Amino acid sequence: MDDIIIVGAGVGGLTLGLALHAAGIPCRIFESAAEIRPIGVGINLLPHATRELASLGLEADLAKVAITTTDATFFNRFGQLIYQEPLGRAAGYDHPQFSVHRGDLQMVLLDAFRARAGSDRLLTSHYCTGVDQDESGVSVHFSDGAGGAHRSTIRGRMAIACDGINSAIRKQFFPGEGEPRYSGVNMWRGVTRWKPILSGASMVRAGWLSHGKMVIYPIRPASEADGLQLINWVAEIETPIYRKRDWNRPGSIEDFIGAFADWHFDWLDVPALIRAADSVLEFPMVDQDPLPRWSFGRVTLLGDAAHPMVPRGSNGAGQAILDARALTSALLENNDPVAALASYEKQRLEATTRIVLTNRTNPPDAILREVFQRTNDQPFAAIDDVISRDELVALSEGYKRIAGYSKEALRR
Repeated sequence: MDDIIIVGAGVGGLTLGLALHAAGIPCRIFESAAEIRPIGVGINLLPHATRELASLGLEADLAKVAITTTDATFFNRFGQLIYQEPLGRAAGYDHPQFSVHRGDLQMVLLDAFRARAGSDRLLTSHYCTGVDQDESGVSVHFSDGAGGAHRSTIRGRMAIACDGINSAIRKQFFPGEGEPRYSGVNMWRGVTRWKPILSGASMVRAGWLSHGKMVIYPIRPASEADGLQLINWVAEIETPIYRKRDWNRPGSIEDFIGAFADWHFDWLDVPALIRAADSVLEFPMVDQDPLPRWSFGRVTLLGDAAHPMVPRGSNGAGQAILDARALTSALLENNDPVAALASYEKQRLEATTRIVLTNRTNPPDAILREVFQRTNDQPFAAIDDVISRDELVALSEGYKRIAGYSKEALRR
């Protein structure tokens, strides 16, 4: 009854579980899947997120499975360099930027939680169907799967929904919200074993959405056997047709390879990289309009359940990690659970709303949009003739300030 009930064992839920355990606050995590497996593709952890994970004693474990990213590099679709800047410790931050397979990150968090809190603190095959509450606590209702026949109810002190954009608890409090908002951009994502590209720790953005854009970065260190890294790539193209998001929908290379057929650069053969993928997944780039509130008495939302955002700023997982830190701090500072959740919401709702809206209009790849528009999608003789370095720096630094990971913000 004293446990905080965490719904979902993704990045946000596991980080929250670790943070609460470190603070001496009892919790249990309930995951809908029967087995937690290392699935997914690549994600980035920016310095504000790695700082929080380091405070939980996880930096060394992450460094073993991730790439310590050193630079962001922007190109047009002709392979011409637009802008390059250092990242993480290479840029003077106190903490690194990691590019990592989502499954590897989840396993690091999962192993740490089970080792520290105990395996009995995480239960699988618990699909949340809703929550009730009274003056003394919450009752979280579960089935053994979507539409499962076996039902159970768990009592706790409060409930935290960390179960993503399709959260049952979010839908309970906002039943008329409707389907996720489609950005007009479809994504195909894959991973390919490939020789190191550029610095071997570069995050590459190239092209633009109307004609095809790529995001490419390594997510696992090179194998000693063949020297190949695991490279994550994302192909993004403006596409009017919306197909409902399914994280497991296989994608067909022939549906999008045409946009990149002539991307043969001296530093990378993009079509060859795509065709060498182990597998390809397809899903639309979606988010939801920011909510007016997350907390309802003893229940609140966290991560994608609270603020799903389009993946344009390498920031979704990071914001869930920051949520976990803020919620833990609020619980330590407030004995009343209702006051604690209200304090957490006050700290995080406005900040994440800004990021959700900025990711729609001016994420870091706005640099590519500016050059595309100014050159009318033609090669340039010199980038300084198109856009000044001061403008490029301003675009990049502006996003960092909004997303909360400028060096000044972290020092504060």
